[in-house]
Amino acid sequence: MTPDVPNGPASSLPPRAQAELTGTAWEELPHVCTGRHGVPDTPDILGAVLAADPARRVRATGDLYRLLLNQEQVFPATAPAALVLANLLDDPRTLAEDRWERRAGRRSLRAELLNWLASFADIARLDVEDGVGTAQALDAARAARPILHDRIADFCDADDPLVKEAALAATALLLADPSLTSSVPRYAPAVRKVLAVSADSYYRWIARERLAAWGEDVTCLVTAEEERRAALDRAGSLAEDPFGGQEQEQAVRWLEEQPEDTAAPERLGRQREDRTRPIPAAAHEPVPEPPVAAAGSEAGYRGPWRIAREEERAEWAFTPYVGVGPLHFGMTLEEITHVLGEGPAVSSYSHHGEGQQLDYADFTESGIRALFHDGRLGCVAADALTGPQVRLDAVPLTGCAPSQVEDWLVHRPTRPGGLAYSVAGDPVFADLGLAIRSQRAGDIVLTRPLFLLHDWLDLWHALPSEEWNCS
Repeated sequence: MTPDVPNGPASSLPPRAQAELTGTAWEELPHVCTGRHGVPDTPDILGAVLAADPARRVRATGDLYRLLLNQEQVFPATAPAALVLANLLDDPRTLAEDRWERRAGRRSLRAELLNWLASFADIARLDVEDGVGTAQALDAARAARPILHDRIADFCDADDPLVKEAALAATALLLADPSLTSSVPRYAPAVRKVLAVSADSYYRWIARERLAAWGEDVTCLVTAEEERRAALDRAGSLAEDPFGGQEQEQAVRWLEEQPEDTAAPERLGRQREDRTRPIPAAAHEPVPEPPVAAAGSEAGYRGPWRIAREEERAEWAFTPYVGVGPLHFGMTLEEITHVLGEGPAVSSYSHHGEGQQLDYADFTESGIRALFHDGRLGCVAADALTGPQVRLDAVPLTGCAPSQVEDWLVHRPTRPGGLAYSVAGDPVFADLGLAIRSQRAGDIVLTRPLFLLHDWLDLWHALPSEEWNCS
C-alpha cells in the first residue's frame, strides 16, 4: 500500500480521498506505463491534482487521460483512481479555473474531473471485445459505478453550468449500471433539458443515446442535430468561398457568433457505433516486409547530409498519446531540457497580443524537435538524419524509406477511420497519434516520424511553417 507520509502523494488530499488512496495496493494496479522511467505512478498523479501550482494541476489532469484512460481503455489502476477523484469533488480547491488539455475554454477543476469521470463511465459501458481493457479491469470499473453515482449526484444541480453539464453527463452514463435503473426517471428530464441543448457535441450525443436507451422519443433531437450540422457545413463552405461576396461575409459573422464546441477531440462515446474489433489486412493481400532503417553514412563522413548509423542513434520507446523516449506530452521546455541534458539550439516564439508563445525548440544533440501549445509539449518530431530510432512492434520508424513505412503501417490491424492523409500527402494514424513525414537526406528522402496528441492530428493547421520546411 502507499504509505501516508507527511510529504507523500496523499498529504494534500482531503481525508476521505487520503483514506481511499492510502488503502489501495497501487503496486499491484498498473496504469498503461507503470514502471517506465520518468512516468508518474498513479498515487503521484492523484496527489498532484490539487497541487498549489496551477501547472502541476494541469499536468496531472492530462496524465489522468494519458495514463489511466489511454486510447479509450481502462487499466487495473483506473477504477481505484476514479474512486479517489470522486472524493475530491467537494474540495474547495476544485473551484480553481484553468485551461485544461482535453477541452476548449476555461472551466473549473471540478468540471474537468467530472468530465474525466464521464469518459470513464462511457468506457465502462463497453465490452472486452471492444478492445477497451481486460475483463478484470472492466469488472472493477463497473463495480465502481454505484459509488461514483452517489458522489456525483449532488453536482447535477450545481450553480456552475459547466459543472452541472459535466455531472449530468457522467450520471447519465453511470446509469447504464443495472443497479441504478430506478434512478433514470429522476435524471431523464434534466438530461433532455440541459445536455440535449448543450454547446458541447459530446454532451448532446450522450443525451440522445441515453434517452433512446431509456425508451424515450429522440426524433426531434436527432433532427435538430442534423439541421445544426447542415447549417455549420453550409456556412463553412460559404465562408471559405473567396468569391462569395456578401454571403461569405454573412457566413463568417454567423460562424463567429456560434458557441464554441468544447467537446474533447476524440469524443469517446460518439464513436461507439463505429467501434469494432481491429480490421486485419484482407487474407489475399500479402503482408509487406517491415521497413529497414537506412544504413547511415560511411565512417568519417561529416558532410551536410550525414545520416547517423544504427549504433549512433538512441533507442526510444513510443507509447501512443503518452510520449516518446524520456519525453511525455504536457512537459514544459524546462522539463524537457532537464531530462535530455541539453538546452535547445533553437527556440521559436510567435507573438500573441502583448505576449509571446513558444512554438518549438530544436535539440540537435538528441535529434528531435519539440513542438508546443500553450507552453506544453504536444508533438515530437524525430530528425530523419540524426534523430533517435523509435520502434513500433520492434520495427523502425526513423530514417527509413517513406513508402516502406507507410505500406507496413497501412497494413496493420486498425479501426475504421484510423488513417487519414494531410494536405501534403503525409499518412496520419489516429489510433497511434503518429504521422510519417519525409525529410530530405541529400539525393534521397527518409522518414521523419511525428508523435502527436489528438489536437495535433490536423497537421496543416497544427504545425508551424518551419516544420513544413523540413521536407
